[in-house]
Amino acid sequence: MKSRSTIFFLVISLALSVHPVAAQIGGGQGWITISCNVDGASVSFDGNYQGITSGGSLTVPVYVTAQPFHSFTVEKAGFTSYSGPLSMPAEGQTLTYYAAIDPVYTPTTSPPYTGSVSIDSSPRGATVYFNGNNRGLSPVVVSDVIPGSYSVDVELDGYQNYLATVNVYQGTQSAVFATLVPQAGTGSLYITSDPGGSSVFLDGLYEGVTPLRLNRLAAGTHTLQLDHTGYYDWKSPVTVPTGGTTTITGTLNPLPASNVGWIYISTSPGGAAVTIDGNPAGRTPANGALQLSNIPAGVHSVSIELGGYRSYLTTSTVTANTVSEVSIVLQPIAPASGRGSVAVSSAPPGANVFLDNIFIGVTPLTLSDVSEGNHIVTVQLAGFGPYSASVQVAAGTTSTVSVPLSPATPAVPATSAPLIPEVAAGAVVITGLLAVRKNS
Repeated sequence: MKSRSTIFFLVISLALSVHPVAAQIGGGQGWITISCNVDGASVSFDGNYQGITSGGSLTVPVYVTAQPFHSFTVEKAGFTSYSGPLSMPAEGQTLTYYAAIDPVYTPTTSPPYTGSVSIDSSPRGATVYFNGNNRGLSPVVVSDVIPGSYSVDVELDGYQNYLATVNVYQGTQSAVFATLVPQAGTGSLYITSDPGGSSVFLDGLYEGVTPLRLNRLAAGTHTLQLDHTGYYDWKSPVTVPTGGTTTITGTLNPLPASNVGWIYISTSPGGAAVTIDGNPAGRTPANGALQLSNIPAGVHSVSIELGGYRSYLTTSTVTANTVSEVSIVLQPIAPASGRGSVAVSSAPPGANVFLDNIFIGVTPLTLSDVSEGNHIVTVQLAGFGPYSASVQVAAGTTSTVSVPLSPATPAVPATSAPLIPEVAAGAVVITGLLAVRKNS
């Protein structure tokens, strides 16, 4: 039997040999990734060492049901430390946290500990990302960079992204020049106007107000329109070059000083007759609006009529050089009291329909303006049996009759036929012979 001291020694040895993460047994596993701008930095969770960053990050596996971590710390000699809050991932999930640490400088550092990077592009004005951080538009100079290897990403609408890696050395300036390649089949428009602030429509779609730059447009011909209150619309075809930019300036002409405007009238359904101040003005189209121009500024009465719908009367206030709109949904007139409708269908269709023994048409059909009360509906189709039914019609409603017609039953042939005269005569002769034989 082992001594107590031996057992105690084994327990202590096992406890010291287990990694802090591995000791947290239980449940599924997740991962926590710490991204850092410096490699070789040590990472701790709640004061427990986890490892060193390499390639810009450190990923630590954790058990999701173990004692949770609440904070992390990133440290490296000669750099400021970074601490932040921490949450536990769900099973199979990876949570990523970012830490940026800066070198600690002293006034006696000589020569300069850091270097710099000059970044330019053709064309200029591209967005520059240095090691994932936005540093502005090219050309830019990124200063106080710790020696090492960094990523450079240069982006400009209408061009392919430029990606590169640059090495930074102590006390020197590295240079990156990005020759941007246009994206195939796209280009840009830069649009200005006189007056400024005009609404921009490209191929009929609103895009914004001038001055305006539109990027990643399909190369080729487009229709550009500029609108501004108090000015005539400006409209022109424009060409978007592949991989390039076309600059357009539209000069809008002012409307003449006047005291008239427009009224645009739309109805649902269309086809309604419009009267302005008692004068016929036309009918509304099925789609769109009836456009009435040269309407004097002021208040005008608008009357709208359409058969089967309630009349509509309103007023419209017109302001000089502006458009007033009237848009309504017409309401149908309710059917007359004591009258309804009957809808008749059949399978197959095309059957003759009689209402109270009066022919009214062929299925399918709907007969309106039928008096309220009980009526007889008869449906007939050659080759099918007739159908009759009583239907009750209520005021303001439609009564439905749906008829599944059945094929007509064919006539049943006779089961016996009359005797042929010759057969009958033969029977009489045979009967006579039998009688003579019997008497003899």
